[in-house]
Amino acid sequence: MRRFTAEYLERTREGMWGGSREALADLDLPNRDRILDVGCGTGELARVLAEDAPDAAVVGVDADPRLLRVAREQAGISVIGGDATRLPVVDDAADLVVCQALLSNLPSPSEAVSAFARASSDLVAAVEPDNASVGVDSSVAAEVTLERSVREAYLDGVETDVSLGDRVSDLFADAGLSDIRTRRHHQRKVVEPPYSEGDVKSARLKATGEGLDRYETELRQTLSDSEFDALRAEWREMGRSVVDQMQAGQYRRAEVVPFDVTVGRVLD
Repeated sequence: MRRFTAEYLERTREGMWGGSREALADLDLPNRDRILDVGCGTGELARVLAEDAPDAAVVGVDADPRLLRVAREQAGISVIGGDATRLPVVDDAADLVVCQALLSNLPSPSEAVSAFARASSDLVAAVEPDNASVGVDSSVAAEVTLERSVREAYLDGVETDVSLGDRVSDLFADAGLSDIRTRRHHQRKVVEPPYSEGDVKSARLKATGEGLDRYETELRQTLSDSEFDALRAEWREMGRSVVDQMQAGQYRRAEVVPFDVTVGRVLD
């Protein structure tokens, strides 16, 4: 299973649920009693679940104790440590078992879905991005082409299916779930003046190459040493252009990430 830092999760999921909660409509949150958020990370989704299901007990599960500590302290939710494929709960422990951006990072997502079905008395849900279909537009032209190249190389080199997206419904069917529904939604992230502290930090990471380095392992699976070094040099040059435009108040970037919300019901 791929592991992430708290900072990475907070940055990539920032603003995802800040606007409309329409994407979560099929979870029927107001009528839930017990919710299990598996792979809860730092608790971004769990916090939303607790807000929209005020009468429910929300518990987060994650294998990383560092992330659980952040979820407990910052999101204020109850947490337990555990593997998504071997959930440390009894059968029918919750009437909703849900995950966000978890299955696409697991080597055996089907095992996790089976574990979810065992732990749920009613509904199983998954919120999964389609990383292969991400769209980027930027005032720095090189950013658009370089991000496309990096994304393609990364998808070829990563060991899990990070573009699982709408294929989650097949996993649900294989696990014996019924009444399976999938809705596609789009998260739009915009960077424009006035820039946030996070925007400025992201630009600096581009300029130093650190933003690319976090994907080095996967990229080197498909790129030679010389190809990776050349890509990193282009990336840093692009980052410097981003910083220059930002200092002039001219930098603008828009990213659209498609994600699918799939729900399935446990058979009696």
